[in-house]
Amino acid sequence: MALGQVTVDNLNLGQGPVSEIERYFLFIGPAGKNVGQFLPLNTDSDLDAALGVPASDLKTQITAARLNGGQRWACVAAPIGAEGNWVDALEKAQQQGYSVESVVITKPVSAPAEISAMHDAAISLSNTYGRRVFVMASAPGVTADQTWAQYMGERKALLANLAAPRVLVVPQLHGNDLGVLAGRLANASVSIADSPMRVATGPVLGLGPVPIDGEKIPLPSAVRSELDRARYSVSQTYPDYPGVYWGDGNMLDTPGSDFQVVEYLRVTDKAARLIRALLIRRVADRRLNNTPNSMAVNTNQLMAPLRAMAKSITFAGQVFPGDIEPPKDGDLVLTWLSKTKVVAYFKLKPLNCPKDLTANIALDLSTDKTE
Repeated sequence: MALGQVTVDNLNLGQGPVSEIERYFLFIGPAGKNVGQFLPLNTDSDLDAALGVPASDLKTQITAARLNGGQRWACVAAPIGAEGNWVDALEKAQQQGYSVESVVITKPVSAPAEISAMHDAAISLSNTYGRRVFVMASAPGVTADQTWAQYMGERKALLANLAAPRVLVVPQLHGNDLGVLAGRLANASVSIADSPMRVATGPVLGLGPVPIDGEKIPLPSAVRSELDRARYSVSQTYPDYPGVYWGDGNMLDTPGSDFQVVEYLRVTDKAARLIRALLIRRVADRRLNNTPNSMAVNTNQLMAPLRAMAKSITFAGQVFPGDIEPPKDGDLVLTWLSKTKVVAYFKLKPLNCPKDLTANIALDLSTDKTE
C-alpha cells in the first residue's frame, strides 16, 4: 500500500550570466585622505571629498582615467600613505571580495625588482583566488636636469632583460599618462579587443603638458618611438592630423610570445573567466561523462562563451565585430585522462587589426585613344 506524493523541484541548469569585471580597475597609490579604505568611484564621484583636496598622484591618475573612461566608467580606489605598501592594499582588496580586471599602481617604479614583484602578485592572485588581472605600472618622467638621451638610457635599463607578461609600464612623460591609458582601456564604447592605438576611438583627453628636458627641448617623436621599442606604452601623434593618440599597450612578454599586446591578454582572460564558471558547475556532475551524447552536449555548452564573444552587430551597413572570430568545430576538445579527470582545450582567434598601413600610388600617364 502507498500514499500518493507529488514533488515539484526547480532545476538550476546554469544558464544565467556571469558578472562581468572587464573595464573595472583597482587604483592603488598615495593620497591625502581615506588611507587604508576602499572607495568605489564613478563619473559622479567627488574626488576632492574622496581623496583629499591637496593634489596626489592617485587623484591625478584617477581624474585622467575618469575623463577618458566614458559615461559608464567606474573603479575602486585604495589610497595608501606616502610610504605605504601596495602589496598589502592588493591583498586586503582580495579578502574584501574586490574582483577587477586590472590593478593600476600609481607610484612610479625605480627598479626592475618592483616590476617583477607586480607580475608575481598577479600570478599569485590567479593561483590563490582564480582571479586573472594585469598590472599597469608607471615609470618616472624626465627631470629638469636630464637630457632626452640620458632619460632614454635610464628607461631602457629599467626594462632590459625583464619578463613580466602581466605587467604594462607607462612612462609619466606628461604627468598623468598612466591614468589616461587606464581610462582609454576602460571605456565601454569600445571592445576590450580593441587596441588603445585605435584612432577611431578619438584622441586622448586631458593629457598633461608637453614635457621638456634639461636643454629645453620638447618631447621628440623619436623618443616616443624608442620608448615603444623598449616595450613602454606611450602616447603618439600623427603629423598634420589633429589630436594626441596612443600606441600599443605593450606587455612585458618575451619575444615571439602570444601576449605582447594588452588586447590579446584581455580577450583570453575574459574567455577564461567565463569558462571557469562553467567548469565549476560541472564538478562531480555525472551529466558530464564520456558518452557521445554527453560529450556533444557539454562541448556545445562550453563553447557558449566564445560564441557570445564573437557576436557582431550590423548597423547602417557597417559591421561592428565581436571580440574574436566565430569559433569553429574543433576549437574545443574534451579529453578524459581518467575516470574522474577531464581536460578541455580551447582555441580562440582574434580578428586581424591594421596597425601598419602602407599605400602605394602609381601615376598613369597613358593617353586615352579616341575613335
